[in-house]
Amino acid sequence: MSLRAKLRAGETTFGSWITLGHVAIAEIMAKAGFDWVVVDLEHSVIGVERAGDMIRVIDLCGTAPLVRLTSHDADQIKRVMDAGAHGIIVPMVKTAEEARWAVAATRYAPVGTRGAGLGRAQGYGVDFHRYSDWLTDGPVVIVQIEHVDAIDHLDDILAVPGVDGFIIGPYDLSCSLGLSGQFEAPAFVAAMTRIREAGTRRGCVAGLHIVEPDLNQLDRTLAEGYNFIAYSVDIRMLDVAVRQGLARARKTER
Repeated sequence: MSLRAKLRAGETTFGSWITLGHVAIAEIMAKAGFDWVVVDLEHSVIGVERAGDMIRVIDLCGTAPLVRLTSHDADQIKRVMDAGAHGIIVPMVKTAEEARWAVAATRYAPVGTRGAGLGRAQGYGVDFHRYSDWLTDGPVVIVQIEHVDAIDHLDDILAVPGVDGFIIGPYDLSCSLGLSGQFEAPAFVAAMTRIREAGTRRGCVAGLHIVEPDLNQLDRTLAEGYNFIAYSVDIRMLDVAVRQGLARARKTER
């Protein structure tokens, strides 16, 4: 079953985030059993060519490769989709118009604005017609809700055809509220509640990025009803594992 089919069926899916541009990390993450893995172009130094290599590895491991873009730039969307991405995560979406631009950039005319190419996604030409058919119902488009300005437009954003769901970016959302990293602040909690309630009204896939590899937060996130869950990110998992291991080693040594 494709990732989009799982989302439409209401299944809870789990993914993670890659910011270190090495294919070995992509392979390790993909083989861990996630439903999807995101190659992050926004907050990393990964370029499109390296992203293409990572997309290939994730895909060949049987996991859905998604790409978090730097913006809703149509040229970038075209390139990562031609490289074989199963979908995109669009940062800082504030309006329905921005969401429509992103969806259109994943589809060929007449329903979209994407130019037709013969890249890996199209089997270098051999599978062009199969891929064109897949575009009818295949690409996943997740909008990131990470600014207070988006909240008043959320119903309109989620009503855009082709938008499969949203994922909250907690750090940017807190910054937009003037509460940088203050995730327990009442205003931040209220904003999170408004976003989640809008998703429930629309019957929409609701996502949250759990940045720290915190199993207790994972349990809370599931209990709150989120069903598109990004569990941590490569750099935080590496950092936490190294620090915890070293701290235990030094404690044991004493």
